[in-house]
Parts: sequence; structure tokens; C-alpha cells
Amino acid sequence: MCQLLGMNCNTPTDICFSFSGFRVRGGRSDVHKDGWGIAFFEGRGCRSFIDVQQASDSPVAELVRQYPIKSTNVISHIRMATQGRVALENTHPFQRELWGRHWVFAHNGDLKNFKPQLIGPYQPVGDTDSERAFCFLLHHLRNEFASAPSPERMFPVLRDLSARIAEHGEFNFLLSNGDFLFAHRASKLSYIIRKAPFATARLKDEDMSIDFSEVADANDCVAVVATLPLTDNEAWQEFGDRTLNLFVNGELVMSDSTLNKAQS
Repeated sequence: MCQLLGMNCNTPTDICFSFSGFRVRGGRSDVHKDGWGIAFFEGRGCRSFIDVQQASDSPVAELVRQYPIKSTNVISHIRMATQGRVALENTHPFQRELWGRHWVFAHNGDLKNFKPQLIGPYQPVGDTDSERAFCFLLHHLRNEFASAPSPERMFPVLRDLSARIAEHGEFNFLLSNGDFLFAHRASKLSYIIRKAPFATARLKDEDMSIDFSEVADANDCVAVVATLPLTDNEAWQEFGDRTLNLFVNGELVMSDSTLNKAQS
């Protein structure tokens, strides 16, 4: 299976520390060797990097690790292919336009027999179940709302759509338009919220630690979401099974189970 990394915060923050531990899972400390990608929102713009080389050895990943890009929302993905060949068009995160904004999506899991009829602007470029799911979500959100709704209004619709897709298999995902972060757990997804008083964090997969009290301001609030906890000395919280979560300004603001929502 693939792995996910997301960040949502109240002030532009770099993800260099978390990404340093995450990238080595792409072929060194774990088996996810079939490409990787990362997307940073900067205002209404979105800067993205994708590569079919495994993240632990990718020169592009090394550039990202050393380049402190400041962002309030970040989505990253390391891939172990289950559907679709190893190719750039099948490399997450995927990006599309909706309501005049960039939307970014990454998925971990395997959806069996998920072949929805997609009519309109959202069509897969590659041949993964993940990109089909992203197109399906955007297609139905666009039909449901004529203009951009608040994330709170979008939440129940996205929850029910997630439940429909999850009937086909494992559907862990991250979704953002740069203002907020949706995260859905099917099997594995955890989060931590870092805010004052800050402490030292130590990576599990890399010999590296950081004292956030020396680099963060008192009002900073940062939520980090990962398939598996990235540090071994912090209290990460697991999402509930089949649960959709909404993060805004570094805080968890909504959470609800998608279990059985497809039939309700």
C-alpha cells in the first residue's frame, strides 16, 4: 500500500522535518518505491513535484527536503503500485480545478471494480483507481454546488461520497484546495496537532530531531496527518475507522464516521 502525508496550519510553515522522515519510507525504511509526489499551496497557487523514482533516492525529493517552502496546506504521497503502471500520469498527488481553485488529492488503498461513468470535465489522465475516485468526487461536488460552499456545507456531501467509494475497498485519502484539509481513514491514518507549549520531536525513520519551541511562534498551530506516525516521542492520535475529518487552521473542526453512510 501507499502512504500519505498532509499538513494544515494557521500560518505558512515548512514541512522539511516531516518530509525528511516520510521520504525514506519510499524505498529505504519501507517498500514504497513506485514514485512519489508533493503539492504545496501558496495563496491561490499550487506548487507540485512528482517523480517516478523512489523518494529515498530521488534528487527532486532531496531538493524538496532542503528547500523550506512555506505553505498552509501540503499533501504528499509515496507509491506502491496496485493499479496502473509506474508512470508520471499515475503519480500522486493529482490536481484539478474546481470553482476557480486548485484541488489536490492523494489516495492510499485499492478499489476493486470501481469504474464509475464520468461525463463532463473530470476524466482520468492515467489508469489508476485513485484518479478515478478523485474525478468522481469532483464530478459530484460540482453537480451538488453551483459555487464554492464552505467546508462545513461540503462535509456531509463528501462524507457520503466517500462512503460510496469505500464500498469498493480501502479508501484512505487527503483532499485540499489550499484553505482546508479533508482526510478520510479506511484502515490507517493518524494525526498530531502541534501548538504551544512546543517540545522536541524525534523522527522514527531518520536520525533527526527538532525543538519546535526554537522555530515556532506562540500562536502557531500545525496539524500533521500521516498513514503511520512519523515521530516516536509524541502522542499521535488514530482516526476512527471509516471516518472523515476536516482540518482548518491547524485544528480538527469536524469528524464523522462514513461507515454505513452509503446505505443511509
